[in-house]
Amino acid sequence: MTLRWVPGWDGLTEPEAVSYVAAVEAADGQELEFGVARAINDFVTGCKQDKIWDAIKACCILAGARTLDGALVPLVGGAPTNNNFVSGDYDRETGLNKISNEKYLASNRFNNDDPLDNCHISVYGNPGSAYGGLIGSGANSSVVRSIQVTNPTTLALKCNNSTYQLMTPDIGLIGCTRSSPSSFVGRAAGISTVFNVTSASASNFAIDVFQRGSVSGTRCRLAFYSIGESLDLAALDTRVSNLITAIGAAIP
Repeated sequence: MTLRWVPGWDGLTEPEAVSYVAAVEAADGQELEFGVARAINDFVTGCKQDKIWDAIKACCILAGARTLDGALVPLVGGAPTNNNFVSGDYDRETGLNKISNEKYLASNRFNNDDPLDNCHISVYGNPGSAYGGLIGSGANSSVVRSIQVTNPTTLALKCNNSTYQLMTPDIGLIGCTRSSPSSFVGRAAGISTVFNVTSASASNFAIDVFQRGSVSGTRCRLAFYSIGESLDLAALDTRVSNLITAIGAAIP
C-alpha cells in the first residue's frame, strides 16, 4: 500500500509520529483516520513541550490502531512480545483486555536498563480489582519497578526499593518515577504522592505488562504503557488522557 503521511502534511509535524503512523498503517493494511493520526502527533508534540519525551524509552499506544498487530507497533523502543492476546481482546478505543492469566506482553526491556535513581514505569486504563500485576518485574522480595493491584481498593508500588508503598487505584494513568536516592513519586487517580523510601541495588529482571514477573496479572484493560527514565507523571497523565480521549473521538 502507499502510505500518505509526510512531515507537515495536514498537521503531522513530528518525525516520530510520522514514522509510527506509517508503521501502524503497514501492520493494519489500511490507513488510520486523520483524527487518530493527529492525536498521536499531538501527543508527541505535547511530550516534547513538557520535556518528558526523551525519558520515554519503551512505549506502546494500545489503542487507535485498526488491528492488534497495529496496536503492538511500538511508539518508542523495541516491540513487545505478545503472549496469547488475540484480536478479540483488542478494542480500538479502550485498549487491550486481559481476561486470563496466560495473557501478557513482554516489554523486552529490563529493570536495570534505566539508572537506579532515574527511572519510571506507567500504564493507562482500567486496573481491575483482582490481585495481580499491572506492570513490572521480579518477585515480591526483589528490588524492582513494580505496580500491582492487591485488592479492589489498593495498589502496591515499588520503584527500585525493597518495600511496597500503597495507593488507591482508579481508571486512568498509574505510574511511579524515581529521580532521587531518597524518595520516589507514585501517581494514581490523578494524585501524585511522594514516598520517602531509599533506593537499593536494582535487580535485573525483564519488565512485563499486564503482569509483574511471576505474579499473574489482574484482569485489566490497558490502552498505554511506558518505561524509561524519570519524568513528570502529572504531565504524562495529561498527555495520555488527552491522547486516549482524542482517539476515541476520532473513531466513527
